Amino acid sequence: MAIKHFLQFNDLTTDELNHIFVRTTWIKGQFKSYKQYWPLQDRTLVMIFEKASTRTRLSFEAGMHQLGGAAIYLNTRDSQLGRGEPVEDAAQVISRMSDIVMIRTFEQEIIERFAQNSRVPVINGLTNEYHPCQILADIYTFIEHKGSIKGKTVAWIGDSNNVCNTWLQAAEVLDFNVHVSTPPGYEVEMERANLYGHDHFEEFADPMDAAKGADLVTTDVWTSMGFEAENEERKRDFADWQVDDDMMRAANKDALFMHCLPAHRGEEVAAEVIDGKQSVVWEEAENRLHVQKALMEYLLLGRVEK
Repeated sequence: MAIKHFLQFNDLTTDELNHIFVRTTWIKGQFKSYKQYWPLQDRTLVMIFEKASTRTRLSFEAGMHQLGGAAIYLNTRDSQLGRGEPVEDAAQVISRMSDIVMIRTFEQEIIERFAQNSRVPVINGLTNEYHPCQILADIYTFIEHKGSIKGKTVAWIGDSNNVCNTWLQAAEVLDFNVHVSTPPGYEVEMERANLYGHDHFEEFADPMDAAKGADLVTTDVWTSMGFEAENEERKRDFADWQVDDDMMRAANKDALFMHCLPAHRGEEVAAEVIDGKQSVVWEEAENRLHVQKALMEYLLLGRVEK
């Protein structure tokens, strides 16, 4: 099978994504039943981190072990990448010593350059521009609770960051709608808005309007990694963009709430929402583990039918 990377959500087709969701259910079932499933025995995952992580490292490392393989952690501070080795050279070497690579870094260009010089599949564990594994888990979680996401409405409340960008991509591929509401000055970039068109997303000045009729309300921290110097300013700018009980009441009665975590209760989300009955954040976090196992299985072995 030709090498396939997962650098952006739309690197996979609708059919491929649906296959991964089906495989996730089966693989998760094996895990919950304490049944060994080792399709990646003797395979090695290299995880390269330039940005700090909890869920990404844990889910990939544990996931690879649960599939029978090994996972190696590399931090750019502790490797030659942190001393100026060209990304292209690192890709040539690392991909000759491993079977699959996950990278969590800053600019999307870095991971694109690495993939262009890699002999093995490369997965985006997060960049400034996209977070495809997170949205893969989020959509799978929605499917678990509500069935197909096709035709549904997702309300994104807050900063138009990498997670928001990936929701917009996912809406195009899987045919659902995204309502985006950000404070003035934090809107979806014009170039990106033009790229996706407005067939699957709409922007709202008032977050309450964005939440109306939504099947899922989701948000993220107001200050993403790399923007810490803007923290106090962002707290002021985003003050009216907290997901609270009133906003959840504006959504559909059985709407879900998601957050990619870590969360700041009292800022982007009220405690009663994230800890409330409509919240599925803990299932969402766990599903990073299972959906990424299905993703690695597909990238390394192609379609597995069981």
